[in-house]
Amino acid sequence: MYTTLPGYKQLYAAGILRERAELLWKMFSSCRLCPWQCGADRTSGQRGRCQAPGELKVAKALAHFGEEPVLSGTRGAGTIFFSHCHLQCCFCQNYQISQEGLGEVLTVEALAQKMLSLQKAGCHNISLVPPTHYLPHIVEALCLAAAEGLSLPLVYNSNGYESLETLKLLSGVVDIYLPDAKYANDALAKKYSQAKDYSQINLAALREMFAQVGPLVTDENGTARKGLIIRHLVLPANIAGTQEVLERIKSHLGSHIHMSLMCQYLPAYKAPLHQELSKRTSSEEYDRALVCLEALGFENGWLQEHEEINGEFLPDFEKGESWN
Repeated sequence: MYTTLPGYKQLYAAGILRERAELLWKMFSSCRLCPWQCGADRTSGQRGRCQAPGELKVAKALAHFGEEPVLSGTRGAGTIFFSHCHLQCCFCQNYQISQEGLGEVLTVEALAQKMLSLQKAGCHNISLVPPTHYLPHIVEALCLAAAEGLSLPLVYNSNGYESLETLKLLSGVVDIYLPDAKYANDALAKKYSQAKDYSQINLAALREMFAQVGPLVTDENGTARKGLIIRHLVLPANIAGTQEVLERIKSHLGSHIHMSLMCQYLPAYKAPLHQELSKRTSSEEYDRALVCLEALGFENGWLQEHEEINGEFLPDFEKGESWN
C-alpha cells in the first residue's frame, strides 16, 4: 500500500513550503517564472508575456474525468483551470481561458478553499492547468490548504515550456508532473506556439521533472501518487515531429517512461488560418505514430481511439458543463 504523504505536506511541516512561496513572489515582482524572463512587475499589475494580471484568475475548478485513467480514476481529477498561458498556441483547444483570459479573480484564500472542496468531493488529486504564471499564489494557497488538512497528490499539468530556476523551487512540492512534449522543430514551435527554443527548453524541463519525481508510481487502486507522465499530441502534416520527439525522450529518459500519445487534435482557435492545421490528425498519421512508439520500445502509457475523437474534446468554458 502506498502511504507516503504528498511532498508539499512534508515541506509544510518543515516550514520550507512558506519559504518557497516567498522566493516565488520575489521572482514574480520582476517576472522570470517562465523561460520568457520578461521582467514585468506583476505585483504592480504590469502584464508580462502571458498577459496574466497580478491577481490570481481561475476559470474552472471541478472533478475532471477526461484525463489519463491513473489521474481521473473513478472520482475524477481535482482540476483547477487557470486563466492565461505563457505560450500562444494557435490551435489551443482551451483558447477561451489560455488566450482570451476567461475566468474570475480569486484570493489566495479562496483558491485554498477550492482545493479543499475538491478533496471533500472525493477527487484523487489536485491538478493545476496551466500553473506556471500563478505559482506564487498557488504555493501560498498550498500552505493554507495543507494547514487545513489537504493531503491529495499535486499534479503539475504543463505545456512543457518551463524554466529550470522555477522548477527547482518546486522540488518536493509537486508529486506528479504532466508535461507536454509538443515539438521537435524550433522553427515550427515559434510559428505555431510563439515559443523560442522550445525543444531544448522542453528537454531540460523533462529531465529536471524526472530527476525530482522519477517514474510513475500508483497505489493499490491504480491511481497515480507520484512520478512523470509525458503527453505528446500528434499534429497533422507531422508538424509536431513525433518520431524525433519520441527518440529524444528515449535517448535522455528511457523507454520505460509513461507516454500519453494523443490523436485528439481538432482545428480550434486560429488553426483554420493555417491550411496544414485546418483538418484533424488522420488515422493514418496516428497509426504511423503508434508504429514509431512501439518500434522505440515504449510500453507504458495510454493511447487514444481515433474514431472516438469528436467535438466533445473541444470544451466551452462559458458553459457550466464545459465538455457537453
